[in-house]
Amino acid sequence: MTETRETIFSKIIRREVPAEIVYEDDLALAFKDIRPQAPVHILVIPKQPISQLSDAESKDHALMGHLLLTAKRVAKQVGLTNGYRIVINNGEDGGQTVYHLHLHILGGRHMKWPPG
Repeated sequence: MTETRETIFSKIIRREVPAEIVYEDDLALAFKDIRPQAPVHILVIPKQPISQLSDAESKDHALMGHLLLTAKRVAKQVGLTNGYRIVINNGEDGGQTVYHLHLHILGGRHMKWPPG
């Protein structure tokens, strides 16, 4: 299990670091990525810190579902009617750089396969 550490996302949740927030509720926060990889690139994070997907447990199942439904809601809110991609990087080999679980919503262009 990866230790939960203070991250830039914790500071965004507490409003200590500015972010362009597009959605917020009691459990999640969504904001524009500062280094977008697509015309639309939004991150959805849980307010309760979980370091990475592989650290999620059975007790987190409702939160995990909430994050996916939040991504769907945000994608619709920002007009991604022609499709989008949801990405969760897990661990170093998965490309994770911030150890606070987050979902990437990527859209606004055709996505290629394979992605990486």
